[in-house]
Amino acid sequence: MDDLPLVSAIIPVLNGERFLAAAVASIRRQRYPRIEIIVVDDGSTDGTVAVASSLGDGVRCVSQANAGPPAARNRGLELARGSLVAFLDADDLWSEGKLEVQVGRMLADPELDVVMGTTQIFLRPPAMDDATTLGEPAGPPALLLSLGSGLFRREVFERVGRFDVSQRMDDDVDWFLRALEAGARVLPLGNVVQYYRRHDRNITNAREADRRFFLIALRKSLERRRSAPGGVASAFPAWPETQGVPGA
Repeated sequence: MDDLPLVSAIIPVLNGERFLAAAVASIRRQRYPRIEIIVVDDGSTDGTVAVASSLGDGVRCVSQANAGPPAARNRGLELARGSLVAFLDADDLWSEGKLEVQVGRMLADPELDVVMGTTQIFLRPPAMDDATTLGEPAGPPALLLSLGSGLFRREVFERVGRFDVSQRMDDDVDWFLRALEAGARVLPLGNVVQYYRRHDRNITNAREADRRFFLIALRKSLERRRSAPGGVASAFPAWPETQGVPGA
């Protein structure tokens, strides 16, 4: 078991006392033995830190002044000891087979930088209090540019860079665009690895801001590609075809 790579699971959280314990439990249910869990509290004003402190051994919690999700993820990367890195937002869950499937692919192909899976979105009504309940499925699973559905080789962050702290939203889209532009090897699988829960407190409920940051990420990608000789933007980086079958 000691020869298996350590996976650092990073959870950025702001006022997530309602969901944090369930997110950590979904990491602990993984059928993979070597995981460290890092919770980065991004200036919460509720009971998030108390919840994190109550989760026992194996959960390391650090706090910082509120600086946004990308800054919290960067802090987690600074603390991570694993050669493989994964992310989970505090209100989402991993499927039980996520790491078993994705680590297996990483071990089979040392040239891979990222292994992705699909995300099942669930709709939770505002009155639903049970943090372990998913809600109603919103369509079929989809391959999203979502950090929680990926497993990353630590070295890829040295080549591509860390998360852009100016992207208070859609920092995942910005990072994946930079990774594809840099030639990172990404393997997308059909396996469902993440349960994304839409509810009344999602940061993306601020639709206007979400669209604005998404367009900013696209514009920055265009400007980087346009900086090539001749001033003509290179082709938009292609996303590899999904492999595997749904269901982890």
